[in-house]
Amino acid sequence: MRGGGLLVAGTTSDAGKSVVTAGICRWLVRQGVKVAPFKGQNMSLNSFVTREGAEIGRAQAMQAQAARVEPTALMNPVLLKPGGDRSSQVVLMGRPVGEMSARGYHGGRQQTLFEPVLACLEELRATHDAVICEGAGSPAEINLRRTDIVNMGIARAARLPVVVVGDIDRGGVFAQFFGTTALLAPEDQELIAGYLVNKFRGDVTLLEPGLDMLHGLTGRRTYGVLPYAHGLGIDEEDGLRVSLRGTVRESVVAPPLGADVLRVAVCAVPLMSNFTDVDALAAEPGVIVRFVDRPEELADADLVVVPGTRGTVKALAWLRERGLADALARRAAEGRPVLGVCGGFQALGEHIEDEVESRAGAVDGLGLLPVRVRFTREKTLARPVGEALGERVEGYEIHHGVAEVLGGDPFLDGCRVGAVWGTHWHGSLESDGFRRAFLREVAAAAGRAFVPAPDTSFGALREEQLDRLGDLVEEHADTDALLRLIEHGAPKDLPFVPPGAP
Repeated sequence: MRGGGLLVAGTTSDAGKSVVTAGICRWLVRQGVKVAPFKGQNMSLNSFVTREGAEIGRAQAMQAQAARVEPTALMNPVLLKPGGDRSSQVVLMGRPVGEMSARGYHGGRQQTLFEPVLACLEELRATHDAVICEGAGSPAEINLRRTDIVNMGIARAARLPVVVVGDIDRGGVFAQFFGTTALLAPEDQELIAGYLVNKFRGDVTLLEPGLDMLHGLTGRRTYGVLPYAHGLGIDEEDGLRVSLRGTVRESVVAPPLGADVLRVAVCAVPLMSNFTDVDALAAEPGVIVRFVDRPEELADADLVVVPGTRGTVKALAWLRERGLADALARRAAEGRPVLGVCGGFQALGEHIEDEVESRAGAVDGLGLLPVRVRFTREKTLARPVGEALGERVEGYEIHHGVAEVLGGDPFLDGCRVGAVWGTHWHGSLESDGFRRAFLREVAAAAGRAFVPAPDTSFGALREEQLDRLGDLVEEHADTDALLRLIEHGAPKDLPFVPPGAP
């Protein structure tokens, strides 16, 4: 099967492309297929550092784990990291190459990236039996088709068959499938092999008449109906609603507390990045994690996390405007736990010099940690290993800010003062022994009787969830038909669905 491939597109953003791609990868690798994931262009603030020091989207790192292969820059050659409504940092082959407006990117730069993106895909296809590609947004964004390097542009260049995923839980999925197909040019429609229904609740026989009508209208079959699965803890590009135990939530109404429960409040700062750091906390029995944006929501929290952000200075202003900065200062004075990660760590410091990210120059931090931060154009990308609280810790670093630690007790690459901790290390809480030791410290400072479970393995839980995705595909999709698509491409003579796009 050497060099087989498939593009998983979607009717909309958040239709489920990432998890379906991961599920197909896990199903294939369990069949003995050497498979790799691929996404030519990703827009996300959730990123990861590979072993060779390249920055890629966390979704592709998760998909690589599903495929049981080491993630590399080839799997996500272009990563866009928004810095506002109209501009993003462009990361090419794992390294930042500059800031660009959306108009500038789609006006010319994107087209220059097409050949490198295609070369990465072909290199993966040359070394794997199959490459499962994920699209972005929808292939029916016809205003962007001319410069497309992630949906039908790459599918047509590489002759990849395309399966379109639709989220039926949102409603309107039949119109989405039909409209997505009908808006495409004939040459693109030739590659649309069919559809996958995602997040279905109820009796699938009630759906079948609609699937038959869809086939009659488009000449394309549905390759499966995947049921709604609760509690999937799989890294999304920018969603807040998932965790390994389904406990990361956006609600502002907290459940009653027992003395053996820990409540964690995560400040939902602007341009929040790598908030997946708290998934490992949510995986712990007895730990409740909420995203919050009001000072009163910190009052009953046993731990407050100030997470990473693509805009440290903007996050600082937001914390002050909302009264959260004062609430954090009160917590620190009372000896109540606060953890700052990456941009959150920088915000907790005394002073920031930023002529790179915000170009704001000298800015006062919250002053909760004896740290001064200076932003440099060179981005730190690293996979550090160390020790804290007597336990081995692994993490990854993605930041322009360089921290000068002037005091406090050492804590990874940062410091600790009382019950306030700060570090640039993302992913540190996925180290099981360290996470348990940290939560014991938090519980002691918060006066809780909480005791971490001795056997919670974040890695094992992640593997269980990836297996659940593989099971969904194996049990609810026509895997024989999917395999034929991957090996032989889209069926010949698929009918054209008018009106089509120019």
